[in-house]
Amino acid sequence: MKGKKKIERHSFARIPQAIDYPNLLEVQLKSFQDFLQEHVSPEKRENKGLQAVFNSVFPISDSAGNYELQFVEYYLDKPKYSERECQERGVSYAVPLKARMRLAIKDVTGETDNFTEFIEQDVYLGNMPYMTARGTFIINGAERVIVSQLHRSPGVFFSDTLHPNGTPIYSARIIPFRGSWVEFTTDVNDVMYVYIDRKKKFPVTMLLRAIGFSTVEDIVNAFEESEEVTIQLENMPNLVGQMLAADVVDFSTGEVIAEQGKNITQEILDQFLELGIQKVKIVRPSDVNSPNLVLNTLRKDTAKTEAEAIEAIYRQLRSGEPPDIDTARALIERMFFNEKRYDLGAVGRYRINKKLNLDIPYDTTVLTREDIIAILKYLIGMREGHNPSDDIDHLGNRRVRTVGEQLASQFNVGFARMARTIKERMNIGDAEKLTPQDLVNARTISSVINTFFGTSQLSQFMDQTNPLAELTHKRRLSALGPGGLTRERAGFEVRDVHYTHYGRLCPIETPEGPNIGLISSLCVHARINDFGFIETPYRKVVNGRVTKEIEYLSATEEDSYTIAQVNAPIDEKGNFLNDRVKARRKGDFPVVPPEKIEYMDVATNQIVSPAASLIPFLEHDDANRALMGSNMQRQAVPLMVPEAPIVGTGMEGKVARDSGTMVIAEEDGVVEYVDAEKIVIKMDKPPQPKSGKERLMELSDRKEYKLLKFIRTNQDSTINQRPLVVEGQHVKKGDILADGCATDQGELALGRNVLVAFMPWHGYNFEDA
Repeated sequence: MKGKKKIERHSFARIPQAIDYPNLLEVQLKSFQDFLQEHVSPEKRENKGLQAVFNSVFPISDSAGNYELQFVEYYLDKPKYSERECQERGVSYAVPLKARMRLAIKDVTGETDNFTEFIEQDVYLGNMPYMTARGTFIINGAERVIVSQLHRSPGVFFSDTLHPNGTPIYSARIIPFRGSWVEFTTDVNDVMYVYIDRKKKFPVTMLLRAIGFSTVEDIVNAFEESEEVTIQLENMPNLVGQMLAADVVDFSTGEVIAEQGKNITQEILDQFLELGIQKVKIVRPSDVNSPNLVLNTLRKDTAKTEAEAIEAIYRQLRSGEPPDIDTARALIERMFFNEKRYDLGAVGRYRINKKLNLDIPYDTTVLTREDIIAILKYLIGMREGHNPSDDIDHLGNRRVRTVGEQLASQFNVGFARMARTIKERMNIGDAEKLTPQDLVNARTISSVINTFFGTSQLSQFMDQTNPLAELTHKRRLSALGPGGLTRERAGFEVRDVHYTHYGRLCPIETPEGPNIGLISSLCVHARINDFGFIETPYRKVVNGRVTKEIEYLSATEEDSYTIAQVNAPIDEKGNFLNDRVKARRKGDFPVVPPEKIEYMDVATNQIVSPAASLIPFLEHDDANRALMGSNMQRQAVPLMVPEAPIVGTGMEGKVARDSGTMVIAEEDGVVEYVDAEKIVIKMDKPPQPKSGKERLMELSDRKEYKLLKFIRTNQDSTINQRPLVVEGQHVKKGDILADGCATDQGELALGRNVLVAFMPWHGYNFEDA
């Protein structure tokens, strides 16, 4: 038996697509799976997402060290109600989160210092909203979407501004995931200062002395700013006033004649000549053409020893005298070199390593002395005109916080609160009666998570007008939200299209009005990598020949390559037909010989979002009208009798399928029963039991699909699924069994095919004129 006749499409495309469309909901689904690592056995889970949150908080011990609460593993139970029941009852679709905890107790007698007693229990940590297969969450019966956020990436940013008097001011700002912001800047007099948390200011050399570069010699050697000079009568006037970069020692007695850091005077020079000292090491002198910022800063620095520097910084940060030098040193240590207080994250470390050519391991997520020296060297290079400043709107400097990461930061907050109550309970608890369940309060975490899903600016009521509206909402990126920009503060540059948006963020689909450019949509082939940067695919070109190999490049990686357009003519073997090829490199469009090409675009619609690629002949549209068209397709209300477009772009089926509004066959089989409310399929291969429990039950070889009939959506339109198959029809895995709203034969159908006559008149009737 055959079902309804499938729509036959004929492609008139001149340029074939080199790669299939990815799953358009991957942004949401993959992020949530990586966060939970649900199908990975506990001992094999990577240190990311929820696992990383547990690892960072536990073990928790009391102040005396008698108790220690250790984390063993976490697991999820089955949800209480199905998705449909949750919507009907007005409750959240959530799974119970449980963790196995071990309480270690020390011997009360005090004979040994080891833990002697262990109590292991499963502890309930609250209900966690669970993502549906459509990439949504059901909160209090309503479907919600967590929108991904585009924010400034942790790492180091170099910038330059002009002082009112015309002098360029250079600055390097280190932005961590959590911890104090540190900024190094130069001033009008070429002195380098450091700002901590944008308010406390002191010379850079003071910080360097405090973190181990205690002498002028150490500092000058770190920057290679010393030079050896021979003392002669003719150059003696030039040496007066220079700073010594090393101690000058009388070799006969071993006595130090002049200490490093001292300025040379005429008396000191006479003494050198008397003792027959011919060579001394000085800090490279500063002149107009090449100022020595290190020397200028040393001269400005009031602290001359490590202890003085540490005390001065403590006074700045705590506005009071330090009780002793160790307390002051511990404060500085805690601020930048302690993993609990300061965290660059893997992303921040990756970006600092890349920018400054360092090879510090990725798990070192605190600042190191090498980082600080390398940053200051880059800053000096900027002052000397060798190093460029960073472009803040470049997509290599902005990253995406997906659902998983946003949830992880909420769990971090919840667990930190829980850890405080656990410590309090340990301190006042009775030794004989304490168990892990007594210590943990599940409500703490639940309240933080529920607040996030209910009130966060990025947790939004899903736009459910039609399948395209749903899909677009899940693929949206917002620069607003906690830790992001505000509409009032965002200037023109942030909103503008940047050359790195190519193949990553759609240049067309963005709202009109106050949010323009702040809310954007992910391109069709774009994906988000492990560091949160947006990547886009390219075909590799080797020796002027296009290969079938596909590589995903982030914006920073792409900057060093020359990339051909997708419409460059090539033969069957992949050789370019023209001897000059139009290409892109950074923000430029050179025309180069084929040998210079390193990559090639994969598809003509690579640069736009799914909504914009549903517009046929998009290239002939005026950009402003294309923007309105992309946005207005999302406002089409589903019709009683949907009608697929006669002229499509080949994207209709993909959008309809990935939006999750249709019923899709999970296995091969034969349709055994069909009516308006359910479809029953007898599977070709009966399911194999996976566990002992399943072996005892008889697994059915029939799969029943319930159809949604006249369900109310968030926008008060209706979802009504209609079967497409007939009894006796053979279906394959992935075939469409039933249409949803606004789909026809498995294709998106937003409106009607209308006959339109259009008469241009020399362009005078452009836009309603």
